[in-house]
Amino acid sequence: MRLIYAFILTVLVAVPARAEVNIQEVTSPGGLKAWLVEEPSIPFVALDMSFRGGASLEAAGKRGAINLMTALLEEGAGSMDAREFARASEGLASSFRFSVDDDELNVSARFLTENQDASVALLKEALQNPSFDADAIERVRDQVLLSIRSSAKDPGDIARKTMDGLLYGDHPYGSSLSGSVNTVSALTRDDLVAAHRDVLTRDRIFIGVAGDITPQELGLLLDDLLGGLPETGAPLPAPADVNIPSGVTVVDFPTPQSVALFAQKGIAHKDEDWFVATVMNHILGGGSFESRLMAEVREKRGLTYGVYSYLAPMDLAATYQGSVSSANDRIAEAISVIRDEWKAMAENGATAQELEDAKTYITGSYPLRFDGNQQIAGILVGMQLLGLPIDYIATRNDKVDAVTLEDVRRVSAELLDPEGLAFVVVGQPEGLETTAGN
Repeated sequence: MRLIYAFILTVLVAVPARAEVNIQEVTSPGGLKAWLVEEPSIPFVALDMSFRGGASLEAAGKRGAINLMTALLEEGAGSMDAREFARASEGLASSFRFSVDDDELNVSARFLTENQDASVALLKEALQNPSFDADAIERVRDQVLLSIRSSAKDPGDIARKTMDGLLYGDHPYGSSLSGSVNTVSALTRDDLVAAHRDVLTRDRIFIGVAGDITPQELGLLLDDLLGGLPETGAPLPAPADVNIPSGVTVVDFPTPQSVALFAQKGIAHKDEDWFVATVMNHILGGGSFESRLMAEVREKRGLTYGVYSYLAPMDLAATYQGSVSSANDRIAEAISVIRDEWKAMAENGATAQELEDAKTYITGSYPLRFDGNQQIAGILVGMQLLGLPIDYIATRNDKVDAVTLEDVRRVSAELLDPEGLAFVVVGQPEGLETTAGN
């Protein structure tokens, strides 16, 4: 989930401007705000909503409650059990998706214009009157527990859990939103009801809509769909006190290939140097096969199939992270090369050709196409969550193009911290031992 958040930020920077995307801000009679792209040519509507706070709103000792509650939203609502709810959705040719991460709970809906009223009524039941039936709770709980036990045997999941614990400590970011076997096993129906009340509230909702609906129709729809939710919920936690334990933390695990995550201090997406940092990261490790890390770690030395870095500005913390996997007898060399490239970029910045290539890629390659209602609705929500202006699509390429070679050199020197890099290695790496904290 955390990677998804970082990916949204990258995609929003990479989207080329399209003047025909006309975003309207809609305020419902009841005061709910939404961004709308009206598209009447196809009788279809996509609705995307995010409730800020997500799993970080977890009550003390109830880790996993919000995740389990979210998974139960389509497992029965009102008088319908899970099977009846699924049949009703299929009969209307509508679809609903509920997901949660550390910073928001997301609801995505798609429905035909002709079935709009019935589809919205069904979604309303799921949001406002989930049944949390005992049989459904136990069935979904078992699925979550199976996933937790499976992740305990996955090197990548072990590395992520270890890194999060080191970076964020007792903050909600520091543990898996799925919870543990003990916490999830102990959750009661009352805990799920409380989680629902804490998270799905009107004061922290962001809404994006695209499709065959007018602003007036949307306003009435939103009041009907969301008007019965609580006005406020649980308070957001304080920002995380991020700890970067420079050095290496090794977690012994019997596998022929070690998984390594690395992290250092990051940059907030609202920072005035965000676009510069985005360009810099593309050159260093975010540009797939065009990045320095891929060239040095994979192409020149054959140490891995893939290595990458990404900016990860979450709501309550900002880090700069990356990942690499390599054979146990080669992971130490891969880490050494990553450190060298980190240092080289910090000391020398980028070349003129690297800068030009990165800006060309970011502004023109792999564009997100605004020809799908679901994509548009999701992007509208993402823009609001990030505090971007409504005209962002039309202006962001100019901001990328404005990045200079001196900007990249300055931000590289200020942001990159080769000596402060923290590595978590899960496997049986040869020539590596825990040095973090020593």
